[in-house]
Amino acid sequence: MPYAGLNLDGMTALVTGSGRGIGSALAFGLAQAGANVALSDVPEQLPGARETAERIKGEGVDSRTYGLDVLDLANIRRTVDEVVRDFGRLDILVNNAGIRRRQPALEVTEDNWDAVIDTNLKGPFFCAQAAARVMIEQGGGRIINISSQLAIIAGENRAAYCASKAGLANLTRVLALEWIKYGITVNAIGPGPTETPGLLAADTRSAAELAADLSANMPLGRRMLPEELVGAAVYLASPSASATTGHLLIVDGGWTAI
Repeated sequence: MPYAGLNLDGMTALVTGSGRGIGSALAFGLAQAGANVALSDVPEQLPGARETAERIKGEGVDSRTYGLDVLDLANIRRTVDEVVRDFGRLDILVNNAGIRRRQPALEVTEDNWDAVIDTNLKGPFFCAQAAARVMIEQGGGRIINISSQLAIIAGENRAAYCASKAGLANLTRVLALEWIKYGITVNAIGPGPTETPGLLAADTRSAAELAADLSANMPLGRRMLPEELVGAAVYLASPSASATTGHLLIVDGGWTAI
């Protein structure tokens, strides 16, 4: 059988949380591989999504933006329907939208717990469900969940975040088992510490504390860049990944190799 390649020509991808950071980088990377890309985010992040959409159009593919709050199930279903109406199909879903709230476990409130779990786990499930219903009618598709290396290791002051990302990794396996019969693959990417606005806002450590942490735990010696996750996403979205499903692909600069 000839090598299927990493070309995404003619495919349509929907990337949640794509107004900035990892989501924006993945959206642009998928476009460079040939996909048309629907960007989506909460209203306050849409200006960034629109800027990314214009960059994507410069790659010779189509791109549009959609307001999407993954906590609103009706909004999820409506957005998926709009993407299919505008592009004619939906081949790839990247569940990237997520939040983190760094707190000691003894100080976590119910509101903060629910916000993290609902955004990072409940939202991706219902986005995947809505996308899968379209993909089943088309005969297949690709779903990529953005989990974390903290799905398989622990981090202090991250009880809700670690629980949500571990849950997303195992949800990935469940959906992979259920939906492979429809030609849908479901995989996850587990990024290590990545230089994003969300991470920078949540990290209250001093420069010295950060340097000590990276020295002890990060063989790469630095935080990763969002663009360093693009290759994993393109592979999992591509024809070459037709037999790859239920997998958590860790991209963490060697953090979990220690």
